[in-house]
Amino acid sequence: MKGSKMTKAKLYEFFIRRRFYIISAVIILICALLQVLTRLSTAVSDVLTFGISAYIRGALAFITSFIPFSLGETVVVMLPILIIFVFLLALRSKEPDMRIIKVLITVLTVMYALFVLSFAPAYGTTTADKLFGIESAPVSKDELYTSAKTLALEINELVDDIDFDYASFSRMDGDLDSLTEKLTEAYDTLGEEYDFIVNFKSRLKPIALSRPMTYTHISGVYTYYTGETNINTNFPDYTIPFTSAHEMAHQRGFAREKEANFVAFLVCEASNDPYIRYSGKLSMLEYILNALYSEESDLYYEIFYLLDIKVRCELVAYSDFFDTYRDSTASEISSAVNDTYLKSQGQTEGEKSYGLVVDLAVAYILGERNS
Repeated sequence: MKGSKMTKAKLYEFFIRRRFYIISAVIILICALLQVLTRLSTAVSDVLTFGISAYIRGALAFITSFIPFSLGETVVVMLPILIIFVFLLALRSKEPDMRIIKVLITVLTVMYALFVLSFAPAYGTTTADKLFGIESAPVSKDELYTSAKTLALEINELVDDIDFDYASFSRMDGDLDSLTEKLTEAYDTLGEEYDFIVNFKSRLKPIALSRPMTYTHISGVYTYYTGETNINTNFPDYTIPFTSAHEMAHQRGFAREKEANFVAFLVCEASNDPYIRYSGKLSMLEYILNALYSEESDLYYEIFYLLDIKVRCELVAYSDFFDTYRDSTASEISSAVNDTYLKSQGQTEGEKSYGLVVDLAVAYILGERNS
């Protein structure tokens, strides 16, 4: 009996001395098990993504919406200074090495827990084709052509409502704050039809270092640690509404890239604003035309010359704009990192997954327009 009491006392003493490491290890283990469970069970992923995790993402987005600048970008830029500050602070303690280790473990534990609780489950949810009731399958050349032609004609109908610079880009009315309101309204409209779309207050954030970031070919980023949707404002105006809707789709629990692209297209379609619809249609047309070009280049050019001259000038202007940033070391590095991350989260196609939206979009366009 006495030995048992001594054992308990020693265990208690051990726990008290090592409680920081034990608690951290338990939190990481629980989160790891939860992440594995969401990969194995679609039902669990759906419950978390469109339930508890949605509240976490919504709370983060609401809190950071009061900050006019990107908190995520600021942290990244200030990271070297923060690391030096923490290091110097740790050196002032009695056990500097242990202090640094504890700070590092704390940061990593919080980051991993926040990722698992807010965004990781979204990679295992029911796929978009099932959620939206679409029969998605590999598309034929004729289907690509028909859907591309449909979009091209619809784009031409919007041209009179769009402000274009002569032989150059179109211009978007308003700033990111007004775009936030319009896209939030569009998400509300879409949510009336699909109840799994959770909407909440958020704010599009301009990236201060947009021009240098363009060399990475990144047009937008959803920062799940801060709940922010960050937009590269150096890209031409016509890309911004679609990119914004894409990042907002991530914010609302659509993690897979092709599905975020598809939701962005639907949101743009649901908007009352002609420029937002123009952005959605033209951005999706580019994806479909790329696929069509791989099948038969003559059909690609047939659709291209079917577009209004102003739209063609926009696409040519974009190609000229992108030439400055097309071949860069930064883009190769960011592409490799993003590709690795996407594959680690179950998107086996990596960066190619963005373009896989074509199957979903074509099935939707042909089904919607023929219904």
